[in-house]
Amino acid sequence: MMQELPNLRGPLLLSVAAAVTTIAMKTTAYFFTGSAGLLADALESLVNLLAAVTAYASLWYSSRPVDINHAYGHEKIEFFSSGLEGVLVGLAGVSTAGYAIQRLIWPRPLEQLGLGGGIALAASAINFAVAIVLLRVGRKHGSLVLEANGQHLMTDVWTSLAVVFGLLLVAVTGWHALDALLALAVGLHILGTGYALVRRSFDGLMDHALPAEEQEQLREIIRQSLPVGAGFHLLRTRQAGRRKFVDFHLLVDGGMSVRDVHALASHVEQQLRSAVHGLEVVTHMEPIEEQASYELERMKELGEKPQTVAGQSVVQPPIDD
Repeated sequence: MMQELPNLRGPLLLSVAAAVTTIAMKTTAYFFTGSAGLLADALESLVNLLAAVTAYASLWYSSRPVDINHAYGHEKIEFFSSGLEGVLVGLAGVSTAGYAIQRLIWPRPLEQLGLGGGIALAASAINFAVAIVLLRVGRKHGSLVLEANGQHLMTDVWTSLAVVFGLLLVAVTGWHALDALLALAVGLHILGTGYALVRRSFDGLMDHALPAEEQEQLREIIRQSLPVGAGFHLLRTRQAGRRKFVDFHLLVDGGMSVRDVHALASHVEQQLRSAVHGLEVVTHMEPIEEQASYELERMKELGEKPQTVAGQSVVQPPIDD
């Protein structure tokens, strides 16, 4: 039975509002100063807006209930959204770096740096507050979309701070090339952030396993839930949006009744779901004393080794040469 997941679109509406506001502020600051860094900052806020709208649409779609054509839900679209956002971030980085190089070749004087820097700092404060909200809610509910959007906004914050610092240096030293050099550095940093988001999205779309520490947590819960003489193997995990999946084989006494085996499996599954929010569990029961229960080739593929189960050692049959 699938668990009801929280509606997380509210924080993204906040992100949309912040993007619209900061675009206006940073564009105004650019017109006052003529700074390449501030223009790059404004372009990133435009990407923020596009990314937030895309993320909102993906969360709306992913929250749709299970249907006959999507028996495992719609959450996997969040990985696509995160990947698209990574591409947009990367494009922003390339555009920023390209404009910075252009300014290095054809420099222009900067004006009203104090006013422009003040506006940029105010916009940065708005993005920082919204980024904190997105990251906290995203991590609490395991939403890749909210975390990606929050990371994107936090990148924008560092961009703005770097640009303002560059404007301060320009005002102190009179060396206008600093503005373009910082804009170039910011562009490369943004490009790296975009790559990280695309890589994370790729891993999700390819059914990448949960992190090793989370897998070990699941294994420990199973061990503690099993009675003496029972065991498990062939544990597999993956994630789709906020929903996590685990399946494994339970090794039980072949003489147990179907009712008792079902009760044991239900108990183990409940313990797992209680510990990990949004976890979907599938178990397969096998007689622990039968050689056919041990698929050693599959265990090798999953990196599993012969294990000790509750109260006894499981003697695995040798792999045929």
